[in-house]
Amino acid sequence: MNIFRSERIQHLNDANIRRKNYVLYWMQQSQRAEENHALEFAIWQANELGQPLIVVFGLTDDYPEANLRHYAFMLEGLRETQQTLAQLGVKMVLQYGHPVQVVLKLGQAASLIVCDRGYLRHQRAWRKEVAEKAECRVIQVESDVVVPLEVVSQKAEYAARTIRPKIHRQWDRFFEELPHFSVNHPSLNLNIEGIDLIASDTVLNTLCLDRRIQPVSRFFRGGTSQAKTRLREFILNRLAHYDEHSKQPQTDDISYLSPYLHFGQISPVYIANQILASPFSEQKAGDAFLEQLIVRRELAMNFVEYTEAYDTYTCLPNWARNTLNEHRRDRREYRYTQKQLEQAQTHDLYWNAAMQEMIVTGFMHNYMRMYWGKKILEWMETPEQAYTVTLFLNNRYFLDGRDPNSYTGVAWIYGVHDRAWTERPIFGKIRYMAASGLERKCDIQAYLRKVENYKNGI
Repeated sequence: MNIFRSERIQHLNDANIRRKNYVLYWMQQSQRAEENHALEFAIWQANELGQPLIVVFGLTDDYPEANLRHYAFMLEGLRETQQTLAQLGVKMVLQYGHPVQVVLKLGQAASLIVCDRGYLRHQRAWRKEVAEKAECRVIQVESDVVVPLEVVSQKAEYAARTIRPKIHRQWDRFFEELPHFSVNHPSLNLNIEGIDLIASDTVLNTLCLDRRIQPVSRFFRGGTSQAKTRLREFILNRLAHYDEHSKQPQTDDISYLSPYLHFGQISPVYIANQILASPFSEQKAGDAFLEQLIVRRELAMNFVEYTEAYDTYTCLPNWARNTLNEHRRDRREYRYTQKQLEQAQTHDLYWNAAMQEMIVTGFMHNYMRMYWGKKILEWMETPEQAYTVTLFLNNRYFLDGRDPNSYTGVAWIYGVHDRAWTERPIFGKIRYMAASGLERKCDIQAYLRKVENYKNGI
C-alpha cells in the first residue's frame, strides 16, 4: 500500500480479501473517472488479484433533500463517468435501489469492496452498514479533500485560524501526483445488469422526484470535462482578480467549481495542483483561492465530522445561542414568512436579487450568500425558525447545497467559526451585515442588472 498515502486508506472491517469474481468499487461521493484515489486504488487491487474491476453506483430517488435540479446535474456527470470508465475497460453498473442494498448484492461475488469517503451522517452510516454486513474486506479511500481529516485534527476546530496552521504543516506531501494504473483484466463483458446513462433524461423521468425545482443546465452542466473547462478558464481569465473581487458579486471572478466539488466530479487535489502550477501560485490571488479550496472547505469537513448535530440549531456555540436568546424578543421592523422569502417578495431589492439568482441559476456569489443568510435571521420571528428556513432554502435551490460546506456556511451565519461582535438588536453579538455595506463595498446596482439578465435568459 505504500504506492498510496496510507493516511487516505482505512480498513472498515476485519473480513478477509477472498477469491471471488471481481473487485468492487462502490462509487458514491467521488463521482469521477479521473484523479480519483479510490478508483486507482481499486484498479491496483484488482490487478494484484488478477481480477476485473466493477464500479457500482446505487441510484436511489429518495436521497436526503435532493430534487430534480440535483439529480439532473448528477446524472449528466455520471453519464460521462460511465463512458470514460468504459474506455478504460471498466464496467460501471448503475442500479436502482438504496446504495447499501445495491452494494451488498453485488458484493456477494466480490473479493474486495473499495469505497470512497463521505462525511455526512447518512454517508457514514451507509459505509458502516456495508462494512458490517459484507462478507469480504471493505476498504475506504479518501479522495475528496487534500489533507485527510484525522491527519489535521481529531476534534472540532474552533475557527479557520486554529485549523489553518495544522493544514499548512501537512499539505505539501498531499499535493503529490496520484499514480494511474491501466486495467489488466477488462470487465466490460461481464454479465451484470445495470442502467445505461446514454439517455440520462429517460433515466431522470423514471425517478420519483420533487420536480418543482427545475434543472439549471443553461448555467451548469455536470461532468468532469465541464469542471476542468471551468477551471482552465478561471485560471486564464479570472484568477488574477480573485482576491480583490471577493466582495464584488457583480463580477464573475470566481471559479464556479463548488457544484462539481459537491458531486465529486473534480478532485480538490487536481484543482490545487493546477493553481500551484499557474503564474498566480505565489500571488495573493492564488493564496486566497487555496485558502477557500483547502482551509475553509476542510474546516467544513471537520465541522460535520466532529459535530453530530451539524444540521440543527443546537450546533451553535453557547455564546451564539445565548446572545440570540437574549434578543429573541427584540422588535423586528420587517417579518416575512418562508413562502414570501421563497418568492423573493421582500422590501430589500438586493436580497430579492440574491434569492432570484439562487432560484434561476442554482448558485450565488459567496458575498451575497452571507448577506442573504444574515437577513433571514433579521426577518424571521425566532432565531430557531430562521436557522431552519435558511438551511431549507439553501439545500433546496443550490446545486452545492446539502454538503459540509452548506451546513457549515449556514451555521457560520449564526456564529459557528466566528467570534462575538459589537452587540446590537436582534443579532446580539452575532456578526451583522447591512445593505449600506453592499452599497459601500461593491457595485450592487451592477449586480441587480446581472441577475435581471439571468432571469431574462441573457
